[in-house]
Amino acid sequence: MSNSKDSVSRTVTVALVLCVVCSVIVSSAAVLLRDKQQANAINEKKMNILAAAGIEVVDGDLEAAFSTITPKLVDMRTGEFSTAEDVATYDMRKAAKDPARARALTDEQDIASIRSQSLYSTVYLVEGEQGLERIILPVHGYGLWSTLYGFIALESDLNTVAGLGFYEQAETPGLGGEIDNPKWKALWPGKKVYAEGSYEPVLGLIKGKAPEGAVHKVDGLAGATLTSNGVTNLVKFWLGKNGFSPFLAKLKVGEA
Repeated sequence: MSNSKDSVSRTVTVALVLCVVCSVIVSSAAVLLRDKQQANAINEKKMNILAAAGIEVVDGDLEAAFSTITPKLVDMRTGEFSTAEDVATYDMRKAAKDPARARALTDEQDIASIRSQSLYSTVYLVEGEQGLERIILPVHGYGLWSTLYGFIALESDLNTVAGLGFYEQAETPGLGGEIDNPKWKALWPGKKVYAEGSYEPVLGLIKGKAPEGAVHKVDGLAGATLTSNGVTNLVKFWLGKNGFSPFLAKLKVGEA
């Protein structure tokens, strides 16, 4: 009996020691790798912004490619640039979950199914010798299974699409997941967000193939109606009156 109790005791002790050792190793690794993980996350975000804007990274020099891009904060209530938050550290996703830093959306407003919207958004200006060349805007909205997070880039006319890309989504592979397909993303450049003289977005996906020359329509995703609708809705929300439309209108006439 005594030997049996000793054996159980030793087994429990060894198990506890192993648990403690493993916990220390995992915790230490998490702490030691935190800075590297954060740096990787920042670099991945930069890559996604560059991809949406159609800017290539030459010889793996990410910083050189990103040097032409200037992040700025926009007050979504006024459509004007703001310095109310530190643009270098501002996190729209965290802000959207904070009632003090976000605004709740009504059912009528919330066509993208995001519930609340951060009071400020970070936009990215691509500037050259002649001034603004492109602008990259963050967008997100619900698809079929997940919230789609991405960027849409506009040319200097603030109407023509330069590119669209999603960096986070969990849609059905082969169906809604085709929003990551380079062939489908290649359909977006050259499309127009607004009709002439308007800042009410008309760009969206249609069922099947878009007619040739249809500048406001993009091919829908086969077998993925709800994801297609989600993409249309998020474009119309973020480029509409409750999104960036007021800002783009002011930016175009130099009042932002």
